[in-house]
Amino acid sequence: MRRALHWLFPCLVAIAITACATHEPPHAIEPTIISVSDWGGTPANEALTRHHTINRITLHHQGVAFPRNRDPQQYLRDLQSWSRKIKDWIDVPYHYVIDLDGRIYEGRDIRFSGDTNTSYDPAGHALIEVVGNFEEVEPNAAQLDAVVNLMTLLAMRYHVPVDAIHGHRDVAPGTECPGKNLYRYLENGYFHAQVRARMAR
Repeated sequence: MRRALHWLFPCLVAIAITACATHEPPHAIEPTIISVSDWGGTPANEALTRHHTINRITLHHQGVAFPRNRDPQQYLRDLQSWSRKIKDWIDVPYHYVIDLDGRIYEGRDIRFSGDTNTSYDPAGHALIEVVGNFEEVEPNAAQLDAVVNLMTLLAMRYHVPVDAIHGHRDVAPGTECPGKNLYRYLENGYFHAQVRARMAR
């Protein structure tokens, strides 16, 4: 029996090492981002853009209800059209948009400063929008996870300190954005703690 155990132990160790080597820890893989061309958008006119250097991450919500049967890609195409034709902006105002299923879409090219209807200069801000009105509804688990994954990616890629992750209302007086039910996860430190933990991996 003892000889059998001596033979089995190295096999178990080898199996454990193989398992560890072939399985990533949770959330260690870079999130998939759906490109502008994949959702049917068109690139901004670079001649009209304002380049900037990312030094913070700012969270927004859409601010209106987003029905479950609404096509997020059509929403993005409509947003791009509205931004250019009605607002006279170069593109959608946000760099990334997260839908109800936690899918992440590329918006405005992150090299270019975003736009806002409120009183702050978005230069330097990586802008994330989550669809829905979070004054009225709760963000779902897929959206929260996508926010953390995207914030982690941006913090690591652009060397943004975790303390420089904020909500729209933190930088623009007079707005409730990103809504009390999403802002709660900034206020209680959840997003910051999760980003730090994932960066440590």
